[in-house]
Amino acid sequence: MNTDVEVNTDVEVNTDLDDGVGAFRAEFSAWLDDNLTPAVVEAAAAGGGLEEGNIEILRNWNRTMADAGWAAPAWPTEYGGRAANIAEQLAWLELMSASGAPGAINVIGVSNIAPAIMAVGTDEQRQRYLRPMLRGDEIWSQGMSEPDAGSDLASLRTSAREDGDTFVINGQKTWNSLGRHADWCQLYVRTDPDAPKHKGISCFLVDMKTPGVEVRPLRTMAGDLTFSELFFTDVVVPKSNLLGQLNEGWKVAMTTLSYERAGVAKLHLNLRERLNHLMDDAKGRPAMSDPVIRDRLMSVYSRIATMGWTTTRELQAIGAGRQPSPTMGSIAKLMWSLTEQALAELAVDLLGLEGLSGRWGKNLASSRQTTIAGGTTEINRNILAEHGLGLPR
Repeated sequence: MNTDVEVNTDVEVNTDLDDGVGAFRAEFSAWLDDNLTPAVVEAAAAGGGLEEGNIEILRNWNRTMADAGWAAPAWPTEYGGRAANIAEQLAWLELMSASGAPGAINVIGVSNIAPAIMAVGTDEQRQRYLRPMLRGDEIWSQGMSEPDAGSDLASLRTSAREDGDTFVINGQKTWNSLGRHADWCQLYVRTDPDAPKHKGISCFLVDMKTPGVEVRPLRTMAGDLTFSELFFTDVVVPKSNLLGQLNEGWKVAMTTLSYERAGVAKLHLNLRERLNHLMDDAKGRPAMSDPVIRDRLMSVYSRIATMGWTTTRELQAIGAGRQPSPTMGSIAKLMWSLTEQALAELAVDLLGLEGLSGRWGKNLASSRQTTIAGGTTEINRNILAEHGLGLPR
């Protein structure tokens, strides 16, 4: 039996929702050819990203992209973006993935925090925070999860007590991405303990150098210091750092992805690239003749292809002016996390002991968190059941 399985994982998708996409794609492709260096690609490919000592390389690349208007093309032009439509955002993501180019080091800030500042922040906050965030001059983290409030954000207990022109914050956050590098944190706290749990939350922009802030890095089983615990002890924050209205933090939390709807496409694009790497590494190996392994390989391929088609169909509907599906994010997250784990396990069975070391070994360890981080599989299935299928709670 032929042990070499040729799989074309470059699924064709139609991104030409208007006549400008071709020109947009050509312009960005030419810019990448002129500016993307092997050193930047290598830094991006390093397993731990900022944790591998590549922070200055990635920060300088971030600034280069931002100064040319390519760091966050979905952002409005007045904030340094290109007001890119859905099709242009998708084209940008595809070219970034294909070239191995890293995006902004403020991945959470650019995708989640900045849209909230644009939507509900004051003019002073927009002027102060957005540009340094976009260029990577200031790194941001997000303070949501707590030891007893993970997927159920509304159960948070970190408190902020009003004191004249300031608020005094006490409490703990955990699983804080980029915490040990962060200059600022978008922090969700309880400001009205007597209100229903969704109603008494507020959001603050907190300088991580403020006295009383302690950062304790958490090492994952993959060996990275990707996350941190944050402790707040009598941390004084000015009222001017309140984002949105007092006790309206839940609305702020829901104001995400406003300008980055095509970001869900990144999930299947990353999987597609990893599958390509696995196929290269497994070529000619005896395991490729095993019909069970070949069936699992095609199952992973089919999942990735289906994710691509589903995402593109949804983005095309948005680009045509229709309302996005309320369950699209949960569908994408659920399929991504399960496929990540299936791909990691397949790599071990294809590569043998080599699948337990190097990048594939690290990938296997890292994959275990994908069904927890960003919303657990159980929570996403409940969302799909209740809001997608109309089933009872």
